[in-house]
Amino acid sequence: MKSVKVEMIHDLVCSWCPIGYNNIKRAANSLGDRIETDIRFLPFELNPEMPAEGEDIAHLMHRRMGMGEQQIKNYRRNLISVGEAAGVHFDFSKRTHYYNTRVGHLVMHWAESKGKQLELNEALIPAYFSEGKNVGDMRVLNDILSSIGLDGDEAKQALHKDAFSQSFKIKQKRVATLGVRSIPAFTVNDKRLVSGSHSVEFFKEMLIREATAGTELETNAA
Repeated sequence: MKSVKVEMIHDLVCSWCPIGYNNIKRAANSLGDRIETDIRFLPFELNPEMPAEGEDIAHLMHRRMGMGEQQIKNYRRNLISVGEAAGVHFDFSKRTHYYNTRVGHLVMHWAESKGKQLELNEALIPAYFSEGKNVGDMRVLNDILSSIGLDGDEAKQALHKDAFSQSFKIKQKRVATLGVRSIPAFTVNDKRLVSGSHSVEFFKEMLIREATAGTELETNAA
């Protein structure tokens, strides 16, 4: 069996990240036992200065991008449509805010050591995008961790250990060296950097190609 390593560079509140994740996951599943796809995650904070209480999404889009009410409605309408096709449900009556996601990324990093990073990611997607929960709040994360059989108190203790902090910083430095400008982005077999959510067919072709490719790091933007 051929093996492909994929590192997904993402943020927990990035609208297009769960779409990209679901599409590459579907692509991997469609290949069955022909190719084994190992998906991992690298952190990217869209709003590192965001306060704990977050900021209203529409307000942020207007403040940063100058988007008006109708533009925001059109954007959301398109996002909901693309999301539904990818199996991601966006409920903007509940998902009203962007949040600071640093703690969420730290918990994702910890979950990797427990072999449950994928499972946690899949629990976080509906928690935020469908239910609007603050996935940067440790109290919220405790409940989500419990739902997948992990101990939130153990996670909280790990977050304060120097070795854990250093290993997380290594991931952050790796993202910085890649020069990522937009997310989601994916590194494939430590050689190719692909930006964008893309289609299932695109990811399927990529995985097949990379299962046998042997080139230097390349980039492929959406």
